Amino acid sequence: MLTSWKKTDEFAFLAEVSSVPLQQALRQRSRRSAEYTASAFRWRDGRLTLAKMSEPLDSVWSRPLPEGVSLSTVTVSQDLAGRWFVSLLCDDRIEPAPACSGSVGVDAGLDSLFTLSGGEKIPNPGHERRDRHRLTRAQRNLARKAQGSVNRAKARLAVARVHARIADRRRDHLHKLTTRLVRGTQTIVIEDLTVRNMRANHSLARAVSDAAWRQFRTMLAYKADWYGRDLVVVDRWFPSTR
Repeated sequence: MLTSWKKTDEFAFLAEVSSVPLQQALRQRSRRSAEYTASAFRWRDGRLTLAKMSEPLDSVWSRPLPEGVSLSTVTVSQDLAGRWFVSLLCDDRIEPAPACSGSVGVDAGLDSLFTLSGGEKIPNPGHERRDRHRLTRAQRNLARKAQGSVNRAKARLAVARVHARIADRRRDHLHKLTTRLVRGTQTIVIEDLTVRNMRANHSLARAVSDAAWRQFRTMLAYKADWYGRDLVVVDRWFPSTR
């Protein structure tokens, strides 16, 4: 069907790009990403050129590729805020961190995002709370725009950009905190929180979502596995909050 579409006037533009991402998009039903397999891109001297492109992509890379690896897949995607991303898939091995001693208990909260068993309190940045006025203003502006209008599309993009700013800052903060914990401690103990139940409380739902405890636990789990640390999850019915 894809081949026949390219021969029509309506869909002739499909021939302007590589067939590989078109085929992958049909397989995955994804409207905001394009996947390129090894035959549809070239990686040379730190620059990426996709099939049917005359020049490499103008990209800012978040990190260098590990030495000696070969790329198997490139995925180009766009988020709701209109930003473009490229991810490169390769085989890599993360070496465990040097063994260290000690353990730390991490207690989640809202006034303080986390309290460590040594007494240290990690402040709650409240990323959504800090940008709430900007978000509310953007949402009200969106609500005033006519359905299907160009101005509504622009207003929707403005709302998405505020959400993206909040999510980026939250994720950056959690990455720094979890990396610090797994690098400095051999055993990390956390409580198995029922975030879904807490969100059912309307007076706490917004603050619980902003704290992103589930995202924190996910990061902590895979980083502990990467670096050879022990993550202990205490059952929520255990009769102690210590």
